[in-house]
Amino acid sequence: MARYTGPRFKLCRREGVNLFGNPKFNMERRDYAPGDHGLAAKRKKLSDYGLQLREKQKVKRIYGVLERQFRRYYEKAARAKGITGSVLLQLLERRLDNVIFRLGFASTRPAARQMVSHGKVYVNDKRVNIPSFLVDPNDEVSIKIKDSSMGYIKEYLEATKERPVPEWLNSDTKHLKGKVVKMPERDDVMFDINEQLIVELYSK
Repeated sequence: MARYTGPRFKLCRREGVNLFGNPKFNMERRDYAPGDHGLAAKRKKLSDYGLQLREKQKVKRIYGVLERQFRRYYEKAARAKGITGSVLLQLLERRLDNVIFRLGFASTRPAARQMVSHGKVYVNDKRVNIPSFLVDPNDEVSIKIKDSSMGYIKEYLEATKERPVPEWLNSDTKHLKGKVVKMPERDDVMFDINEQLIVELYSK
């Protein structure tokens, strides 16, 4: 499955947000873009299209989704009942890699994605190695690893112990288990996102 493998801090600089939750990233706002030519071109006021595009790019990068898959999420949200933008964010929140991250079992979403891809994650006692797998209410999620791998899990738990778990999830860090209590709501999203800009972009 395709994924971004380039420098992550550059993406955070571009969006002005710590997309990955890495405490080493200093997000002090600068008035020029990242890259060799950033100083040559100061940040300019974006057009309506530019604002819509930046918002879409920000959300894609937060959840680690590339364009084709992101468009499929949007099309599914547009067909569903409810407000399209809110349904879109709900679908992204329900991704298994995001659930592992929100439960506090991984320090970043990329780390959670790797954990799922390596077959360490089970849903209802069945191994699932697809990061985009969508969880449903009453699903039980667990981490099963060898004792030799507990070191990095303990590091993750230590790094995330102050991070609040959203109300739609229950986390049992002692037994590395969690449960989906209900569907996520719009207010459960961690970041400041204007999803209506994304809807306007795709509606053109």
